[in-house]
Amino acid sequence: MTPRLARALLSAQHPDLARLPIVHVEHGWDNVMFRLGERLALRIPRRREGALLILKEQRWLGEVAQGLPLPAPVPVRAGKPGEGYPWSWSVVPWFEGEPADLARPGPGSGEALAEFMRALHRPAPPEAPPNPWRGVPLASRADAFEARFGAAASAAPECALVLRRLWTAALEAPAGGVRLWLHGDPHARNVLVRDQALAAVIDWGDLAAGDPASDLAAVWMLLPDRAERAAAMETYGGDEALWARARGWAAMMSVLLLPITNNARMPAMARATARRLEEGP
Repeated sequence: MTPRLARALLSAQHPDLARLPIVHVEHGWDNVMFRLGERLALRIPRRREGALLILKEQRWLGEVAQGLPLPAPVPVRAGKPGEGYPWSWSVVPWFEGEPADLARPGPGSGEALAEFMRALHRPAPPEAPPNPWRGVPLASRADAFEARFGAAASAAPECALVLRRLWTAALEAPAGGVRLWLHGDPHARNVLVRDQALAAVIDWGDLAAGDPASDLAAVWMLLPDRAERAAAMETYGGDEALWARARGWAAMMSVLLLPITNNARMPAMARATARRLEEGP
């Protein structure tokens, strides 16, 4: 996926946008992001799995984002296969800010995160998409945890004890029983910070209905300050079983990210999460 191909797709399907500058911003496992002019961006899948996530965003994100206190990149144009490119793609708003793993959230970020989560975590309709990896009972992820734990403990032995302890406690906590809307992947690279304030929540390809505890792992994945984490938990509410499961999800994400060797930001984020879990609350 190159700027040249992106411009060809725009020229064929959205010619009024085709002369805007196109600048590569970043690429992840599923998508390439280009900035398009000053106010827009292109979100273009780089593999088939990412294309399925784009379709989910196009179908659901406009509904899910209504009433949220932080902006989300609801697609403003939908793109189709063409010019030799096989999948759907989106034109989305551009939001100023840096990912939270690079820009430290400041005072008030805990309350802001909790208010966002409370607004998002509302009952989902029966036809809302499930996600086999997020929002599910933690017991269904036990095999994945065990498969990666050895590599995670080797990569960061100082983190192993707290991750194992909190995972075990999460498995023992009562399961959640309500299907609520979820972001699905609210880690620090998917939340933008501007002037120390949370500015936007991006990358909604994993949105689904399920247990909100998986989203609440963001308390430890995003917030460096213990006081802000405590404020987030108090503002959001919920019982100890919910927060035990949320810590379990944070431990799970750390175990998945610690062994990664081709992107230094991911294990760094996992180490920070583990340190915060150990520090509390």
